[in-house]
Amino acid sequence: MEIKDLLKQNRGFSPLELPEIAEKAPLDFRFDELGKEKIESLEQSISEIKTSIEERKLLSKQTFEECEKIKTEINNFLLENQASDFEENKDIIKEKNDLRSRKIAISELQLNEKIDCWKDVANLQRELRNYEKELIEKQSRINSLNKILEQTN
Repeated sequence: MEIKDLLKQNRGFSPLELPEIAEKAPLDFRFDELGKEKIESLEQSISEIKTSIEERKLLSKQTFEECEKIKTEINNFLLENQASDFEENKDIIKEKNDLRSRKIAISELQLNEKIDCWKDVANLQRELRNYEKELIEKQSRINSLNKILEQTN
């Protein structure tokens, strides 16, 4: 018995159907759709990083302004309660010195906030540059592939 005869016999298997294959794929294919999701993801990341940079700068500004208000209140309190040092007792002098040291601590906090903000923004900008570079490279590749495809048409 030949193989052909075995295939023709009906042994519970349905005959195989071969799908029709088009001779040529349509040439209207564009590479834009190929990396569209990755490009959209990169664009979203870039947008989020830009937002984060602005929010970090705003937070730093608000922190700095709040510290300035506290320092002003301390200064005003010290000025209002200023009397001659000869009349003050030791407890009042100690409290004023504590307020002055708190003012110094607030100034240190402001300085540290400026430094931390600068570091955070620098890191975010570095990340932003990397994403922008990757986005430009992907868009350039897609444009090049589209040009090649158009030339073959």
